[in-house]
Amino acid sequence: MTTLYFDHAASTPCDPRVRDVLMNALEHTNANPHSTTYEAGRAATHMVEHARAHVATLIGADPREIIFTSGATESNNLAIKGAVRHLKHMGSTRRRVITIATEHKCVLQSVTDLKTEGFESVILPVDSEGRLAPETLIHALETPTALVSIAAVNNETGVLQDLTLFGRLIHEAGALFHSDLAQAAGKITLNVRDLCLSLASISSHKLYGPKGTGALFIRRTPRVRLHPLFSGGGQERGLRSGTLPGFLLAGFGEACHIADQEHTQDYQHLTHLQSLFLNRLKQKIPGCCVNANSAPRFPGIISLRLPKGIKALDVISHLPTLAVSLGSACSSAVLEPSYVLQAMGLPRSEAERSLRFSPGRFSTVIDIERAVDELADAVSQIHETN
Repeated sequence: MTTLYFDHAASTPCDPRVRDVLMNALEHTNANPHSTTYEAGRAATHMVEHARAHVATLIGADPREIIFTSGATESNNLAIKGAVRHLKHMGSTRRRVITIATEHKCVLQSVTDLKTEGFESVILPVDSEGRLAPETLIHALETPTALVSIAAVNNETGVLQDLTLFGRLIHEAGALFHSDLAQAAGKITLNVRDLCLSLASISSHKLYGPKGTGALFIRRTPRVRLHPLFSGGGQERGLRSGTLPGFLLAGFGEACHIADQEHTQDYQHLTHLQSLFLNRLKQKIPGCCVNANSAPRFPGIISLRLPKGIKALDVISHLPTLAVSLGSACSSAVLEPSYVLQAMGLPRSEAERSLRFSPGRFSTVIDIERAVDELADAVSQIHETN
């Protein structure tokens, strides 16, 4: 039986239209985009700049504000570390760097890493719905702050933070504002100008583009400056050295172009699928609930808590044709409480019952029905053996 893929929050499949552009570029445009003394190199450069324009349009930026990276992890590291190191180098006395407890690991680690360089790393708590309270941020900003990093959409629960409000507060406090948009770009309507963002990270493979590439938005007015993470030939405005993978960027650009045209349609589709999923779940498996159910959430990410006595890891072992992820990290077959769910106040026993379902652009109603039915069968089998 065909595997049902419900892990789009981890990675999306390449859209067939993206794949066509990708393969055409791989076959026909193979010159180095930094070699502009001959026609093939100029063609590769044009292809890269065409992709850059599509990425910029998707988030309301200027193409000159987009630099390409290997993905959101690199973008997050470059944004957070690069920005505060430059401020320090320029004589700024601001040493506080703020993020929240439910951020992606690479953001949390980047902020924590800066402690060794004399910065004050501050991890703010969230409420039981996974949201940051404005007053908590306001209090934290009373100490002069260099940078704040808050994701638009949480990768595990789908919870949306109020970036419009937070952007204003951070701007008024004189700090830089970075957001990891990996789960948001191309999925919800956003504009970096409206959100007062200084820096923003994007990942290609989260929006139906190829793996291995991403982008970082760096505001030009007022200008944000960064220290590069590594040395090299000075490509990407001296901020990210290395030869650009033109064919990957062509695919990334096309993925952004499609998302720009179709994200409203995609959002409506996912909202419909989420409604069907939850209604059928209620009928088939009483006792299930959604983590952060009362918070505004992106409909393509559902953090599902199974009935009492049913562990997520046990359920997954009974779902050979259903691709879902644990609501908690799994290491050496031992379920550990998710730091995201822990930060929301869930005890270990409830974290162990959580699964993440994330349908996507190509998921169908039939897929939803099959997924719930297979999940119900798995829960029933576990009940019978307990």
